[in-house]
Amino acid sequence: MKRYIAYSIVPLLVLLAATSTACLLGYLIALGLDDPSVLRKLITRLTQILLVLSIFPTMAYLNFKKEDLGFTNLSAFLKQLPQGFGLGLITLMPIFIMLYALGINIIDQSQPWTIGFMAEKMTLSLLLALLIAVVEESVFRGMLLAALKKNMPVVAAVLISSAYFAALHFLDTKTEIPQQEFNVLSGFILLGEAFANVLNPHNISAFFSLLAVGIFLAVLRTQVKEGLGLCIGCHAGWVWQIKMSGSLFNTDFNSEYLYLVSSYNNVVGPLVTGWLSFAIIGYFIYKKV
Repeated sequence: MKRYIAYSIVPLLVLLAATSTACLLGYLIALGLDDPSVLRKLITRLTQILLVLSIFPTMAYLNFKKEDLGFTNLSAFLKQLPQGFGLGLITLMPIFIMLYALGINIIDQSQPWTIGFMAEKMTLSLLLALLIAVVEESVFRGMLLAALKKNMPVVAAVLISSAYFAALHFLDTKTEIPQQEFNVLSGFILLGEAFANVLNPHNISAFFSLLAVGIFLAVLRTQVKEGLGLCIGCHAGWVWQIKMSGSLFNTDFNSEYLYLVSSYNNVVGPLVTGWLSFAIIGYFIYKKV
């Protein structure tokens, strides 16, 4: 047990190293730009870049090949992407249908409903969704899950990697550092607030929803050998729908069913948690039968 706890803490140490480095680099860049307002975003982006780059030395240390992370040959990978995207549409579309049917989502009448507007929104949202999916899946269902599986049972690896995935969505702060208070420690002040936000009880509903998302993707990754492309496609399909929903719909904050979503993005929440949990349990029952 102590061994498993030790291995589960290693990702946190890597995260602390990445965020601390990002704080210093972010400070230097913001200082060079003479714009403290960009520090928060710089830390976020630099942390993401450093986490992705950490994959390569970790692969060398653990003697992993790309197949160990779930990557397959290019031809098969390109086939997996649309298959995973289709799975993402199938699994999350019922949520949006339910949100609209219950009156939680209402059409944004202020939008210019033209073909050009829709095409632009769909294209930009798709590109952003793919970028997010490639980064997050490579880190969480790729490197992190593979490393944990090597040192502990699959179930534990799935749960721990999914918990990290969910928690990191709340590693953020809205604080802006004033010009007169900007110094080398500014980034670490923001970092402390960001870690405190992870423990904010207000995020519990969204955390469990994102935990279910992580478990769903981790199950997909463990059930399909070299199937990381499926995870990337599925994740992209979910993000694309969420981005499109945010562009085309407004949330009715007076709805009696508002408790089904969280304030994180007005999509994830108890409804998503229940639906994906049902899908995961249903899959294993189907597999057993």
